[in-house]
Amino acid sequence: MPGKGIYNAPWEKSFDRLLTPLEEFIHRQTTSGILLMICAVIALVIANGPLHDEYQHFLHTEIGVSMGSSVFSLSIHHWINEALMAMFFFVMGLELKRELLVGELSSPRQALLPIIAAIGGMVVPALFYLLFNTSGSGATGWGIPMATDIAFAIGALSLLGSRVPKSLVTFLIALAIVDDLGAVAVIALFYTKELNLMALAYAGACTLLLMALNLGGIRRPLPYAAVGALLWMAMLTSGIHATIAGIVVAFVIPIRPKFEPAVFVDRVKDTSVKMLKAISDQADIIKNNRFRALVTSLGNGVRLVQAPAQRLEHTLHLPVAYLVIPIFALANAGIPVDFAGFSLYLEHPIALGVLAGLLLGKPVGIAGFTWLAVKLGWAQLPVGLNMKHILGVGLLGGIGFTMSIFIADLGFASSAEDLLMAKTGILMASALAGFGGFFWLMLHTSKPTDGQRQL
Repeated sequence: MPGKGIYNAPWEKSFDRLLTPLEEFIHRQTTSGILLMICAVIALVIANGPLHDEYQHFLHTEIGVSMGSSVFSLSIHHWINEALMAMFFFVMGLELKRELLVGELSSPRQALLPIIAAIGGMVVPALFYLLFNTSGSGATGWGIPMATDIAFAIGALSLLGSRVPKSLVTFLIALAIVDDLGAVAVIALFYTKELNLMALAYAGACTLLLMALNLGGIRRPLPYAAVGALLWMAMLTSGIHATIAGIVVAFVIPIRPKFEPAVFVDRVKDTSVKMLKAISDQADIIKNNRFRALVTSLGNGVRLVQAPAQRLEHTLHLPVAYLVIPIFALANAGIPVDFAGFSLYLEHPIALGVLAGLLLGKPVGIAGFTWLAVKLGWAQLPVGLNMKHILGVGLLGGIGFTMSIFIADLGFASSAEDLLMAKTGILMASALAGFGGFFWLMLHTSKPTDGQRQL
């Protein structure tokens, strides 16, 4: 029952009851991973069923705009991989910025171990891949097993609930964020086309303009979105993948609010007194212009006391996690599988390289580099963790999926057969790594019985 002075529209109570379970559901860490899995299965079913031709035709349909004699168009597949994924990279950039400035990676002491583990989890898988692809067209795919899908990995770990220490979840998140940063660097440095210097100059000018907006105290998102769109178009023709524009925009979004909390509280108190006075002068809110002006001022204060970067991350996280990434999975996970000749996939060097990199290279790199760092005294394991926990995280790190598929599309854009082998290896390795990491941690952890989590 609402309290006195609270008005509900006739259907408002019913909508509240319907939305509450949904809000609780989508905030669970496992939801994103489950949704990705469902979309990947749907894509596989479509690609291996009677709708295969229609699926491919739809993805290659051109959509664009024309202005006079100029035409700008991309296929639906490219719009998803170039434009929608720029939003994913934007949110990822906001998360990276937050972690580097105020999160787990802001303290060198806390950040050192997950950084070392992430380096091992990138370098060793690439080496494992290159063992099977020392030369030829397959060698360009070395970056594929370097990536970790944070949604799947965190989702699998969350399924274990209280069996795993909270510090292990924190460790995996920090590791995955560093891993994402490494994947972005690899894409920018090694998976680029021939550079267009004029387009790069335009991109540089857009970046300088974005920095000027930051230095000028602009906190509304619209100016950044407008310049960011121009940056994306410049990057699209520059030879550097257009999604990097999302990272650039994220790093120039202001991270500090206009008002400190104490200043905002004082303003709220002062505004509240003025609002009470305005109500006493005119009780009819519709006619009370003074009261409406004060409410508007208070609303502006609520916006300015929040960091723009944090507000955007909170706003965009759900649409990116539950719309952009599932659409990416639907568009990229649909690969034709020859079940009769399935053994041939396991003989192909690209598929073998991806499998070896994700299933062996990830746990060896993450656990090995972590053990070495602790043994040399460079860092210490977080309280409550041991190497069995770290090995479990290493296994979960082999879930490549989103970023691995993304890098595969860049590395093998000109070879449909190589891309098919890479995606097959990614899907197989991600499934095996997910199940392997989950059951390893389930077997080597137990539910706390005395208020302490222990192995």
